[in-house]
Amino acid sequence: MSSTTTADFSLAGRVALVTGASRGIGRACALACAGAGADVIAGVRNLDDGAKLVDEIKALGRRALAVRMDLADLPEVRAGIAVAHKHFGRIDVLINNVGLGPENLAENVREEDFDLTVNINLKGTFFTTQAVAKLMMAQKSGRIINISSQAGSVVLKGEAIYCMSKAAINHLTRCLAFEWAPYGITVNSVSPTFISTDGTAPSLADPQFRHQVLAHIPLGRIGDPIDVAGTAVFLASPAASLITGTNILVDGGWSVA
Repeated sequence: MSSTTTADFSLAGRVALVTGASRGIGRACALACAGAGADVIAGVRNLDDGAKLVDEIKALGRRALAVRMDLADLPEVRAGIAVAHKHFGRIDVLINNVGLGPENLAENVREEDFDLTVNINLKGTFFTTQAVAKLMMAQKSGRIINISSQAGSVVLKGEAIYCMSKAAINHLTRCLAFEWAPYGITVNSVSPTFISTDGTAPSLADPQFRHQVLAHIPLGRIGDPIDVAGTAVFLASPAASLITGTNILVDGGWSVA
């Protein structure tokens, strides 16, 4: 049992890798990690997209590096991780922030859309995590946070494949938490409701759709990226050292209404 009497939420001295870091939740997670004291590796599909983020992180007094990581290209992902590890000498935190899913009623889902969703959301996440976890195993420590979705716990019409993929991420989180606990690695997931991002803006701009969403959220508001980022930083911090294999819903109460 720890004798510490105050909770430690600092990431000082740690190096965090955030995938999908160029915008939305990923960008918020990268900046929040830097704000908590971490140096940050921004995994992005286009290095130009990561340049501004790197500058913002450096302005916070932290070191930062952008690396190309298109999760559809696993050799590129592994190469980006290797470059980042060589640059910083370690990776202490991995925040897997990927997720897509072309919407369609289940009877109309196309095979190519199924494959795209599974390849990015599951295959890409797993092999990114595997590559980073091997480095963490050598360090005997690490924090892995998977950005999942409430879709892994509730039904969203027209998103059967996306929901399936996020439910799989939640259970994968449990499996990896169990396997890697002996190495001092914790693995958790964070499942947000609808969050205001560039990706959700078109849908949420529809008053009827927005009303339908808010009707499911007891707290009465759409989420902000920082709502998710704050939870991720908590799970990466020493304050969460005894938490593993857990899925935290950041859904405003959607799942309990």
